[in-house]
Amino acid sequence: MVVLSTPLREDKLRALRIGDMVLINGIILTARDKVLRYLFEERPEMEFLENSIIYHCGPIVKDNKVLSAGPTTSIRLDRYTPELIAHYHIKAIIGKGGMGEETLSAMKNYGCVYLQATGGAGVYLAKRIKKVLDVKFLEEFGMPEAMWILEVEDFPAVVTMDSTGESLHKKIEEMSRRRHESR
Repeated sequence: MVVLSTPLREDKLRALRIGDMVLINGIILTARDKVLRYLFEERPEMEFLENSIIYHCGPIVKDNKVLSAGPTTSIRLDRYTPELIAHYHIKAIIGKGGMGEETLSAMKNYGCVYLQATGGAGVYLAKRIKKVLDVKFLEEFGMPEAMWILEVEDFPAVVTMDSTGESLHKKIEEMSRRRHESR
């Protein structure tokens, strides 16, 4: 088990390999379709994004407490991700299902990793969130699409895309294809 604390250090991320289990301590930022599209199209100055962890998640929040925070499918956000990694120096993305080749290439170039969180475990993962520090774009985009700035403790994930260009998602897909073709 590797403990990652924010702000993230590139040398520690470059040492991670697919299959490594991590616990995250510090600050993560939620971002889904609307926020990522806005960042992609408008490129606002947001220095707090540098060396950050973006969590593909639309949390359920009540009275400033996160009730559920499960990952959303990341591939649909792939079209924005390579440029956002380069522009904002994002160092980790948490989601489910992995991302495409261009994102994997950007991760290799900029020392970023993809971390798989367990789908269907939103309530459990919310218990790893200790505090809502802030929220951006709540009025513009609504609760699930806003950018929630969260303090987490021992937030569990698995490295499934690393900064060497390896992808566990791609390996499993290739293995499945070979098995299917050999039948």
